[in-house]
Amino acid sequence: MTETSSHPLLSVVVPVRNEQGNIAPLVADIEKACAAIGPFEVVYVNDGSTDGTAAALAELAATRPWLRVITHAQSCGQSAAVRSGVRHARSAIVATLDGDGQNDPAFLPQMVEALQKAGLQAGMVQGQRVGRKDTGFKRWQSKIANGVRGRVLKDDTRDTGCGLKCFRREAYLALPYFDALHRFMPALMAREGHKVLHVDVRDRPRLTGVSNYGFFDRLWVGILDLAGVWWLIRRRKRVPQIVSETP
Repeated sequence: MTETSSHPLLSVVVPVRNEQGNIAPLVADIEKACAAIGPFEVVYVNDGSTDGTAAALAELAATRPWLRVITHAQSCGQSAAVRSGVRHARSAIVATLDGDGQNDPAFLPQMVEALQKAGLQAGMVQGQRVGRKDTGFKRWQSKIANGVRGRVLKDDTRDTGCGLKCFRREAYLALPYFDALHRFMPALMAREGHKVLHVDVRDRPRLTGVSNYGFFDRLWVGILDLAGVWWLIRRRKRVPQIVSETP
């Protein structure tokens, strides 16, 4: 690692499973977007891929000192992959995006700037997709899931499923961890007393391959997660805003 890349201003975490054809073009897009931010690193988490994802990442990392690769020996899911990446990240500010190319990295500078300008009271910036490129059925799934979640959790976020997020590493690691955490981050950040900001982002078509998530991943399992998050929020009565030590 170079001196600048070992002290990055931003760590971009990208979880992937069987995304061989999407690796190179997305890495190029991330590099272009982050050039305006300053020193950065990109942490890819290979979540048990069985295609050529590992080889594609190794080839790119050989000539890019800012590209790091974390590998899960077997697939553990998107939330686990994101957590592995954040734990290995070197920056106090972390951004995430999906590895299929649908999240446009061009919005990363805007999200980082919004988080920095809001000050330490802001815990995260959540991307909210416009012009969705998914199938009608997947858009219907998301609409139902986001509608139910919004009514139950009242998190003022219309699209928590968007992989484009920017947040403070310390705030994320303090959240209670469970599978599907990435879909409930705005509500849990608010639970801890952090301000949540929103940025509209452009959705793109998937570059190659097919989605690794199906109907039951998005809806029925999510009902149990929703109940658990609702319980966590109900149990948190007061968040200390100022903590000081008496001399």
